Amino acid sequence: MIHALKGTLVSAHEGRIVVDCHGVGFLLYVNDRTRRALPAPGAEVSLFTHFYLREERAELYGFMDAQSLTLFELLDSVAGVGPKSALAVLDAETPENLMAAIFEKRTDLLTKTPGIGKKTAERIVLELSSKIVAPAAHERTAAMDRDREVEEVLVNLGYGRERVRSVLGALPAAKEANSETRIREALKALAKRSL
Repeated sequence: MIHALKGTLVSAHEGRIVVDCHGVGFLLYVNDRTRRALPAPGAEVSLFTHFYLREERAELYGFMDAQSLTLFELLDSVAGVGPKSALAVLDAETPENLMAAIFEKRTDLLTKTPGIGKKTAERIVLELSSKIVAPAAHERTAAMDRDREVEEVLVNLGYGRERVRSVLGALPAAKEANSETRIREALKALAKRSL
């Protein structure tokens, strides 16, 4: 029904934003990854949207790109997932990495999302692995495994998990980098952020 919105960002809070489109304020539910990518309030934004309508609920979900919207709609179509869980899954990794994990049937990479247990991850893989095309999926899941290992090392060093995930997500993907190199890069980035 409403595929996209373009307007002025009025406010951005955890889990939701308000966009003014010619005098009409739309409340959109977003994940943290989307919220962090938005400009400051007052700037113009353009978002892809999904209109969710069930009996007594009418909600609008916002996404920075069409790929995130498509993956959200696929996840939401899985029995037992729902829009809030689908949004949480999109926070765990980039859409490309999530599609690679589903394509490679790596349920262990999906269960790091809060609220997604082993059975739900298995259902996601079962229902979506044949609907997803993920070039270089094996290389992506190998890089995810490496970053997971690096995340645990940095958390054990005392850094907060969310902060570590944010830093690792911002580092350029380097397929040939080993764990030690990735740890050094992450430590440099963490040091810059604390200045």
